[in-house]
Amino acid sequence: MPVLSEATIKLFKTLTDRAVAEGEGGLLTGTDPSAFNTTDPLRLWIIQVGVIIMMAQLLSLGLARIRQPKVIAEVLGGILLGPTALGRIPGFTEHVFPSESLPYLSLVANIGLCLFLFLVGLEIDTSVVKRNARLSIIVSLAGIALPFALGSGLSVPLYHHFVDPSVHFTYFMLFTGVAYSITAFPVLCRILTELKLLDTTVGIVVLSAGVGNDVVGWSLLALSVALVNAGSGLTALWILFVCIAFAIFLLWPVKRVMLWLARKTGSIENGPTMSYMTVVILLLWGAAFFTDAIGVNAIFGAFLVGIIVPREGGLAITLTEKLEDMVSIVFLPLYFTLSGLNTNLGLLDNGLTWAFTIAIICLSFSGKFGGCTLAARLSGFGWREASTIGSLMSCKGLVELIVLNVGLEAGILSPRVFSMFVLEALTLTFLTTPLVSALYPPELRVRASDLPGKRPVTRDEDGPDRESPLLAANDDWPWRYRFTVVLDKLEHVPGVLALTQLVLPKPPDPSAAMSVTSAAETIDLKKPEVVVNALRLIELSDRTSAVMKSSVADTLKDTDPLLGIFRMFGELNDLPVSTSLSVVPYEDLPHSVADHAARHASQLILLPWLPSTSQNPMEGDLTNLTPKASKYEYNPFEAFFGSLSKGDKSGSTTHSQFVRGVFAQSKSDVALFIDTGDRSGAGGSHHVFLPFFGGPDDRLALEFVVQLCLNPKMTATIVRYIKRDAEVPPLERPENAYLGDMAQVPSLPFPLATPKDHTIGIQSIGFADTVYAPQSTQTRLQSETADSVTWSRYALPNPGADIPNSLRAALSRIEFSDFSTPTPLRAAIQRASAIRAVHRRLLIVAGRSRRLATESHHRELKEIFEEYRTTGPELVTRTIGDVASSMVISSSASALVVLQAVIPLE
Repeated sequence: MPVLSEATIKLFKTLTDRAVAEGEGGLLTGTDPSAFNTTDPLRLWIIQVGVIIMMAQLLSLGLARIRQPKVIAEVLGGILLGPTALGRIPGFTEHVFPSESLPYLSLVANIGLCLFLFLVGLEIDTSVVKRNARLSIIVSLAGIALPFALGSGLSVPLYHHFVDPSVHFTYFMLFTGVAYSITAFPVLCRILTELKLLDTTVGIVVLSAGVGNDVVGWSLLALSVALVNAGSGLTALWILFVCIAFAIFLLWPVKRVMLWLARKTGSIENGPTMSYMTVVILLLWGAAFFTDAIGVNAIFGAFLVGIIVPREGGLAITLTEKLEDMVSIVFLPLYFTLSGLNTNLGLLDNGLTWAFTIAIICLSFSGKFGGCTLAARLSGFGWREASTIGSLMSCKGLVELIVLNVGLEAGILSPRVFSMFVLEALTLTFLTTPLVSALYPPELRVRASDLPGKRPVTRDEDGPDRESPLLAANDDWPWRYRFTVVLDKLEHVPGVLALTQLVLPKPPDPSAAMSVTSAAETIDLKKPEVVVNALRLIELSDRTSAVMKSSVADTLKDTDPLLGIFRMFGELNDLPVSTSLSVVPYEDLPHSVADHAARHASQLILLPWLPSTSQNPMEGDLTNLTPKASKYEYNPFEAFFGSLSKGDKSGSTTHSQFVRGVFAQSKSDVALFIDTGDRSGAGGSHHVFLPFFGGPDDRLALEFVVQLCLNPKMTATIVRYIKRDAEVPPLERPENAYLGDMAQVPSLPFPLATPKDHTIGIQSIGFADTVYAPQSTQTRLQSETADSVTWSRYALPNPGADIPNSLRAALSRIEFSDFSTPTPLRAAIQRASAIRAVHRRLLIVAGRSRRLATESHHRELKEIFEEYRTTGPELVTRTIGDVASSMVISSSASALVVLQAVIPLE
């Protein structure tokens, strides 16, 4: 027994000693987890990556509010982590960024830099330069020649004051000239997109000139690196020839092979396959190895491979989507933090240094701004547009920082000069956005298709001008015939198609025309040509792929699946459809819709809204609840608006913010189609119910219903509700309508109740709930008069009036009635329930607001919420209005249309 005990103890001791030896200690053994170990550098590397990413993200959150590119946050983060700020804290650099760990950090950062230059190559579209060759070449050459000359001139005093004599002056002059002449194309693309300049004459010229500038700049940098690494002029010449030959080899035969392989593997139609991705990655690193081996930096090989990837079918965009997150979140911050660690602003410690720093900044800006501005002015642009082009081309960003790092690694730039140029790059990048916003505000921008010589797109190609009187409703055709249809999500497409199908005018019935005995007896409407513009919205995110989509929006719209579906819908209905695609930041989506509708002279914007099908995640499927689980009862508004009470930022919630923004900013009438998802009455004819209360929105809704009933398959009921003082019994509801009784109304698409203490904490984001002016006695009387005129025109037409046949037929399919009640919302819900019992496909049409009318529904709506044991958030009623809110809570319709009328400026 003692032998066994001794053997067990010995074995245990051996295992523990081996674990300590292999693990080299740990936190529990008192070892410092941040201590650097050359055999196991991973722990410190993880700490470094965490610190770098958190610093970059925190700074980018603040800088994004002033619309500054993320690269500024990454470089500033590195400067703060370096000897300028946190590096002055005793022990910080020794524990977090010890000098012996920097080679490992640099290795990963340079891997990321190669991947980033590959993405830059993917982002460059040479077809942009071809379409605008003359202007782009002039602006690009002017933006290279003058800055290069100024940089070369400034290099003379810089060399004598700050550079070691062992460095060849020619090499230093080349790097200074290249740093001055470079333009940051990736950052420039993002600034153009965020400022919505890509579809303007200025944006098109700057984009194409930026491509040419980038290609020439990288070529000059390759030449500079080759000269530095060669040691002699003859060797540098051989390196340059080999580099050119390799570039031609990649750009011609290899590019053709890549296109053939993409088609062979189906990567163009279905996205890059695993085998195609493998070939691309192997080619990327092979090219990077070759260019580095011949004496040129590895980033040039990666850049060339990015250029040769086919653009057909959005393949380059798909490849970017697969790589960009890891590159932008992890690799790039590492590289630019290393730049910041090498930047010591403390070296700028005397007046002479600051004088040269200011001179570097001023000459750099003057060279770019002056050269590009003069070139653009001589090409025919006005001074404002030319100066905007010069301001945009002066953007330096991360590309100059890459040039500066290459010069620092090659020993051409001293740390002091490197810090001076880093400050210059940050300053010019920071100034670009505010300068362009001041020089070229939105109201002065001119849009063009490709070249600035073409006329601006301020109206639809086949439609009337924006100020044409044909845009307004008239006696011959009192309804809307020019539509902007918004497409943003695939699940919204059925609702869009349904609403568009409803509003389209139907061809005349041949049998009805044959029954007319005399031409004099035939009075019909003069129908103008229907115009439908489909607008596809894509949110501009922080990803490079989103910027690439925005720069190729003209070609991307031809392959977009949502627009393809809508074009096919137009062909099936013999309807001419024009399509547009817009990639803008989320906060600018409503403005993009309103601006598009104004430019295309649309009379009605059609917005879809599909409620979320998700149930309460806390309780699961509501149809299987037990009495014990009925503590939480489902709120019907969550299906439309989501809930922010627990920090939820659902798709329905964000879409509600977008819808409210369109309502607030639109200068056209808006129709919001809410699809409840109820398909129980599919097939057959539709019946429309309109509760009419008065006001501009309800008048628009009345005309809208009459327009719908031009379709022989549509019938309608329109009730004008007038509030009186007498009391009536409360709203009758089925006994099993409460979830607390553990049952649902079978015909309703949503459970109806939530506990009274459950609120939806959605806050307003600043959109006005209405576009109307404040009420007054005069405006109220004017509105009531307009209500009576509109109601009499359709409900009580003059028997002796010449009413067009199609309008007479439409009115014959509508039942008009008046109803006086102290509780009009309850009466409307009861009437809708009665109609729903007969017509399974019930479409409810409602005006959004009761402003400029006599009564308010707020008190009655609050009582209805209490009766249904539901709390309605303020954002709900402000978005869709009181009437539609009551219909949502009662689940009265198969679908709803909420209309808002635009109010003339006068």
